[in-house]
Amino acid sequence: MSSTNIYKLRCSIPGHEMDVRGVAPAAFPDGAFVSVSRDRTGRVWVPNSSPDRGFSEMLCMAGHSNFVSCVCIIAPSETYPRGLIATGGNDNIICIFSLDRPQPLYTLQGHKNTVCTLSSGKFGTLLSGSWDTTAKVWLNEKCMMTLQGHTAAVWAVLILPEQGLMLSGSADKTIKLWKAGRCERTFTGHEDCVRGLAVISSTEFFSCSNDTSIRRWLVTGECVQVYYSHTNYIYSLAVFPNSQDFISTGEDRTLRIWKQGECCQTIRLPAQSVWCCCILPNGDIAVGASDGIIRVFTHAEDRMASAEDLQAFEDELSKTTIDPKTGDLGDIKMEDLPGREHLNERGNRDGQTRLIKDGQKVEAYQWSVSDGRWMKIGDVVGGSNQQTSKNVTYEGKEYDYVFTIDVNEGGPSFKLPYNVTEDPWLTAHNFLQKNDLSPMFLDQVANFIIENTKGHVVGPAPPAGGDPFTGGARYIPGSSNDRDSAGADPFTGGGAYSSAALRQTSTNIYFPKTDGVTFDQANASQIISKLKELNGGAPPEHKLSEETVESLERLLLACGANSSEFPLTIQDINLLWKASHLPEDIVFPVLDIMRLAVRHPQVNENLCGEAEGVQLCNHLLSLMRPEGRPANQMLALRTLCNCFSGRHGRALLMAQRETVLSRAADLAAVCNKNIHVALATLVLNYAGCLHSQPDLEAKAQCLSVASRALETVQDKEAIFRLLVALGTTVFSDQTARDLARSLGVNSQISKFSSVSDPSKVGECCQLVLKELQ
Repeated sequence: MSSTNIYKLRCSIPGHEMDVRGVAPAAFPDGAFVSVSRDRTGRVWVPNSSPDRGFSEMLCMAGHSNFVSCVCIIAPSETYPRGLIATGGNDNIICIFSLDRPQPLYTLQGHKNTVCTLSSGKFGTLLSGSWDTTAKVWLNEKCMMTLQGHTAAVWAVLILPEQGLMLSGSADKTIKLWKAGRCERTFTGHEDCVRGLAVISSTEFFSCSNDTSIRRWLVTGECVQVYYSHTNYIYSLAVFPNSQDFISTGEDRTLRIWKQGECCQTIRLPAQSVWCCCILPNGDIAVGASDGIIRVFTHAEDRMASAEDLQAFEDELSKTTIDPKTGDLGDIKMEDLPGREHLNERGNRDGQTRLIKDGQKVEAYQWSVSDGRWMKIGDVVGGSNQQTSKNVTYEGKEYDYVFTIDVNEGGPSFKLPYNVTEDPWLTAHNFLQKNDLSPMFLDQVANFIIENTKGHVVGPAPPAGGDPFTGGARYIPGSSNDRDSAGADPFTGGGAYSSAALRQTSTNIYFPKTDGVTFDQANASQIISKLKELNGGAPPEHKLSEETVESLERLLLACGANSSEFPLTIQDINLLWKASHLPEDIVFPVLDIMRLAVRHPQVNENLCGEAEGVQLCNHLLSLMRPEGRPANQMLALRTLCNCFSGRHGRALLMAQRETVLSRAADLAAVCNKNIHVALATLVLNYAGCLHSQPDLEAKAQCLSVASRALETVQDKEAIFRLLVALGTTVFSDQTARDLARSLGVNSQISKFSSVSDPSKVGECCQLVLKELQ
């Protein structure tokens, strides 16, 4: 089979009735691919043996109640050896299809707005991005975690092949790198909405943007190259198997092929928006466009279209009308354009465009290196790109336009304010929602906006114009570097985890650990002595009364070994609660007393009950702020751990799990091993409570927090407790195991399997790795 470096049309597939918004190579059968469209369908196309070298429709999938925006393939598994197809739509849902039925196997619901991007990973993991500004991780029909941090729509997501890393690109102009549900890094550089992402390797990726650029990044944060050639928004990217060359499509009507860092071929299409592209296993390229047609291009001569079909494609392109207001051709001054003789000069590069004047007409031509000639790509119609609009005030705000929209004949009209830096589709979507109008009008309203605002630029806009979702400033918290050299806390009792037992038998004595681990050690006399010392030097407005000090002393004794000799009163508990609000520089002895007191059934019930529990949680979380005092952070964590000793405390902490674990996870960045041990114990207690429960989202958070903490924690006892938490979470739960593997937990913890001092770290790690096999 002969092959050239030049791509030419293989076939056109007019299977959809509206814009084709996504294409992806199918896992089965060979050479097949999937497309999705605004016509609410997805279709599977297989190569046929007809003379036109085309594709036949194998399956038409229906399940969305609105436009279908994106598609990806979930890799084959034992259950589904042909793989699955995931589609996302403007109805906010994700549909999962098999190749043998037109209706979805199941749907995934959770996003609050259009699902516009999907990516699949190992073990059936699915990552989705939405206009609701979030990305979500799905596994086995469940949402395992929600990635929050972008300030505008998430237009692109990507699961990297190794290490459990995920990427999201947003209209806030940033890309975020996520590991175990936490944002590890934010990439800045694009000047407009990020529309597409593509894998180069486990350590590199491409991004494309409305700013007309493509960037190559290292996952460590560096942008190593920027590519320019497109003249308008870039919507999609795909990378060739050599992990170097790639293709891109965009709003400038083109598919561009990049080799060795240069745009070596530009293929112009007879459609304004070339929404999507993918590379098929044989190297052919499939693209979907706004005219509803899928076009496949090939470099293999025996698969190229016939000479007649190639000429028909060129004729169709030449008859295209190009509105200069799109900006794709630059500003046009009729009087300055050369005549047809200008086409006698050879072009400088493939894809170069040239405008010529033929009487009163303006024609656009593109240079073809392979043919050595200028090809007509359309007639230029309409005015120049110089017009601007005047501001209009509506509801107290200035807009570039305020349209009057009549949706129903005879019904009321509606005002639609619009700025040219906004996205017409999002503006139309929000307009319909605000006025409780049917989403069926979305295309009509968006196209009305586009037709009536073409080319209008206000102020110093970016080269490709503005985009809707340009969020405001972000707050990025720093980390604390406070150090504390105090010793680590023991686990519960001596010899609780004896390594000798493991060496003698194959029994797993480490996990699942379902009984709560508490911090019981205390020197009551030292605590009271410190309390009195700090109280003596406190300013009058914060000084505790003698009665309160005596009450705290009594409460401390009541929570000791002989608690029956010191009955508690409600007043004692109330005084403890009040004293816990002392200034942060003198409160820690009171927190130490609270840490011990919450183990007492009466205190646990009173402080953790339905009425008071949320207040207790919020107070402890306020003390755990990353910029807070390490002693208070540690004691607040220990108090939360000890709350697990009573049923009221367990119920409270399970109800507040998401908030508590999120705040606690931030303390892994504080360089203090006592805090790390307390954090690890908190995660372990949560894992124990969740062990027999089917709450996969909660287990996902435990996995995420434990995994992230293991990246920074160095204390061996803290590492050990985090390993026990991981083991408890995945024990006898296949879905939790799959998620842990997809997050890269195996490779992350393997370094601990050889730890021999203490031996329980290495032994526990080996058992967790065995569980994850």
